[in-house]
Amino acid sequence: MGENLPRVPGGPKLRSDTSRRPVQTLRVKMVLLGSSGVGKSSLAQRFVKDEFRSTTPTVGCAYLTRVVHLSDVTLRFEIWDTAGQEKYHSVTPLYYRGAHAALLVYDISKRETFIRAQVWLKELEKQYTPESTVIWLVGNKGDLAQDRQVSVQEGQALANDRDLSFTETSALAGDQNSDSAHRVYKCIGAQQGRLSEWQEAPLVDLHHRDTFTPFASCCKVGP
Repeated sequence: MGENLPRVPGGPKLRSDTSRRPVQTLRVKMVLLGSSGVGKSSLAQRFVKDEFRSTTPTVGCAYLTRVVHLSDVTLRFEIWDTAGQEKYHSVTPLYYRGAHAALLVYDISKRETFIRAQVWLKELEKQYTPESTVIWLVGNKGDLAQDRQVSVQEGQALANDRDLSFTETSALAGDQNSDSAHRVYKCIGAQQGRLSEWQEAPLVDLHHRDTFTPFASCCKVGP
């Protein structure tokens, strides 16, 4: 996500032949954190649907998915877009626990969101281990560079100090690539056993009642 995400030498490539799907699909939990109004929902929409639209403040948390086909595996991103308002702060850890990837977003034209991002980072560090979570510090709204209050150097310095990946981007401009998928797979991929396999749940024929199911009696409705 974004034009400057670090590329991974020798990392997996996007499949050019989509007629042949890899056998294994791995689940990737990704969470977006940051102050209200920094553009987290817009970034999520850009990543999932490659479109930009104005959004209202997220209430609690929004959930989106995107499937990315790489050369030897499919990644199913399960994206949790958290609310940035202070009143939701206490419940946010419920959404980012166990995340494989986290995007810590601030608005380059509003310094207070950069300061607030550092508070979010401290909270996040209580819940993750460096070996299991890939974290990006993301300066959004690069299209507002004329109103910049946070320099590129400041963002990069914070990322270097806390061992984070760093990028500046613009959900509005729509510059993006698949490096987020590459980076997650490279750092916490199947070879390290940190991503679980995702399988689509089988469809159940609710109209066919002759088949015995061992759990049929555990959810009795009515007296």
